[in-house]
Amino acid sequence: MRSSQSKFLVIYFLMLILTTYSYSQKNNKAQLELKKVQIKKEIKLINELLFSNKKKKKAVYNDIENLSFKIQRKEELVKLTNQQINLLDSEINQNNEIKNNLETNLLDVKTTYREIVLKSYKMKSGKSRLMFLLASESFFQAYKRIQYIKQFALFRKNQAIKISKLIVEIDELNKQLSSQKNKKEELLRNNRSVQKSLEKEKKQSGALVYDLRKKEKRYINQITQKQKAALQIDKEIERLIREAIAKSNREKNKPKSFTLTPEALELSKNFSLNKGKLPWPVIRGVVIQKFGTQPHPVVKTAKIKSNGIIIATANNEKVRAVFDGVVLSVLQFKGSNPTILIQHGKYITAYKNLSKVYVEKGDKVFSNQNIGEVFTNNSTGKSTIQFSIFQNTTPINPLIWIIKM
Repeated sequence: MRSSQSKFLVIYFLMLILTTYSYSQKNNKAQLELKKVQIKKEIKLINELLFSNKKKKKAVYNDIENLSFKIQRKEELVKLTNQQINLLDSEINQNNEIKNNLETNLLDVKTTYREIVLKSYKMKSGKSRLMFLLASESFFQAYKRIQYIKQFALFRKNQAIKISKLIVEIDELNKQLSSQKNKKEELLRNNRSVQKSLEKEKKQSGALVYDLRKKEKRYINQITQKQKAALQIDKEIERLIREAIAKSNREKNKPKSFTLTPEALELSKNFSLNKGKLPWPVIRGVVIQKFGTQPHPVVKTAKIKSNGIIIATANNEKVRAVFDGVVLSVLQFKGSNPTILIQHGKYITAYKNLSKVYVEKGDKVFSNQNIGEVFTNNSTGKSTIQFSIFQNTTPINPLIWIIKM
């Protein structure tokens, strides 16, 4: 009986640990699933926005760049699915351990119950019980024997209940294990399918890269020219922000931040409170270049520096302000497309690569108000917007400010 109780305690603690572990696992699984949904959505958008216009004659460079965005997302998807499979394997192993212990415990309880039934059968007749009581040497002993008979009957009843509960628990675990194994098989099938398309796209990309190497110097030169043009715009944005800061600090020498009116201070505070909740500058899009210094997606030997993010979107997509503010400036350089700067207190948002502009310097704008249209490159068919956020003159990562789509 003690052996049965100790085994029950082992199972109890195992189930307690599993409950705590399961809660953590559920959170991990939910986070992984959310990430997968996001990546699948991005892959769908990449296909729609970068690969839908097959009639357009595209450069090898552009094809590789588009493929590299898709390959990167698919590799992330495979990685996340593998993490889900590992979590499921861990859960299956835990449940198998619990199940084995429950089955061992059930066997012990059944053995004990069989012995009880056998003893009970021997004491079945009223005469046996009466003889057992009459053989008592004292009234106290008789009373103790009556209590023993009652406890024996109760113990037998409890053992029967325990057997029923263990059978139900094992049945539930079997169902859970079956569901987990099916889910694992589904994930493996999905992963095989993604990996198959990934291999095909990598071969396609590899063949294009082979052609590209012959013209790599020309492409590096193009990247350098693009970076110079981007730097020129960034320098002009910085100059305009410094000019606006100086204007707000007429009595100070070399100011580094805005001196704000009460209204602008409130606007700045509200902008800050919306970190991670700002709308995207376009209704539909996918990030194809992140913030900061990074290897070029095609020519890996080249490094690119970005003060913001680049979002691929649909042709003629409307560009919208991400928050209430005032148009600080509308910029346009020879050979480049218009840029709009909007001030939100000490924060500035920049919307680059537009084809049309709907606002002028000094205009008050509101969150989600259309301020222009995205430019579409006729040779590649690609429509992109470059979006940046500045705190005073310091560029900050827009991805931690805009809402996750």
